Amino acid sequence: MIKDSNILTDTHNRTHNYLRISLSEKCNLRCTYCMPKDGIALSPRAHLMTADEIESIATVFVDHGVDKIRLTGGEPLVRKDFKIILEKLSKLPVKLSITTNALLTDRFIEDFKKYGLHDINVSLDTLDTEKFKFITRRDQFKLAYDNIQQLINEGFNVKINAVLMKDFNEDEITDFIELTRNQEINVRFIEFMPFDGNAWNKNKLVSQAEILNRVTDFYGVQSLKPLTNEQNFTARNFQIEHFKGSFGIISSVTNPFCDSCNRIRLTADGKLKNCLFSNDETNLLTAFRNGENIEDLINKSLNSKKAVRAGMTDFDQLTNPDLHSNNRSMIAIGG
Repeated sequence: MIKDSNILTDTHNRTHNYLRISLSEKCNLRCTYCMPKDGIALSPRAHLMTADEIESIATVFVDHGVDKIRLTGGEPLVRKDFKIILEKLSKLPVKLSITTNALLTDRFIEDFKKYGLHDINVSLDTLDTEKFKFITRRDQFKLAYDNIQQLINEGFNVKINAVLMKDFNEDEITDFIELTRNQEINVRFIEFMPFDGNAWNKNKLVSQAEILNRVTDFYGVQSLKPLTNEQNFTARNFQIEHFKGSFGIISSVTNPFCDSCNRIRLTADGKLKNCLFSNDETNLLTAFRNGENIEDLINKSLNSKKAVRAGMTDFDQLTNPDLHSNNRSMIAIGG
């Protein structure tokens, strides 16, 4: 039974029914835009949510209206009790999904099917072996690509997430879109966003306008078909005429979608973040372990959510490192 859902509605009348849970701060890749070069100080194991705590805290959110949960990391599949967590969450009345780098997905195909996890987002920023080695600091492109193809062949709903960075992979935009010619997948181009330790600057940004210009230059203006966006969308979706799949653009920097945001994030150490860009965190895990009512904390966190990007309303503020350098690195937040 769903209780009063007002605790998930913020002061801007946005209702948050989508919870992203980070299962781990660890990852088997070292992507430069996600993890600082020297890594991060990992939380002690005792500070991380256990499988039972993940289930219990998630249940509180579900009781108040959350109907979609995405599992993230780090890399969620490196967690040794991943199957246990998946089984527990599968009993909740929610749609389950996951974001992964696909290096381990071949080990979990049957578990995904058994527990009803059909939506899989895969992070893949290049289709070039040497670039993959450079951006991830690991030589694992073939494994990642082969596992993506396996997921597609097994009938999963696959989305590929590519973070675009100028002078690195913006020349691969149409190569990625070609993947959608004969496969019913969705490729999503994500604008490079500022986080602690990822050496962000605006000169690396590939904007939504630049992406669309490259697409129309290659395929022609008439071939580009805008698609109807989902409710609470993050990606503005398009399709090339006669292609089976589609592509989207997540433009958090140049064209944000904050007015319809329905997402909240729970870090692996049990901190609630009401916005990806926000430095503010609410410690739910400690309160939960102390037997306190975490609903009031959730409500307080949501009521402090800003209208746009943690209060950074314009590009000048977003490019000011003093306003975002105190945020966690992406790997410690959960994608």
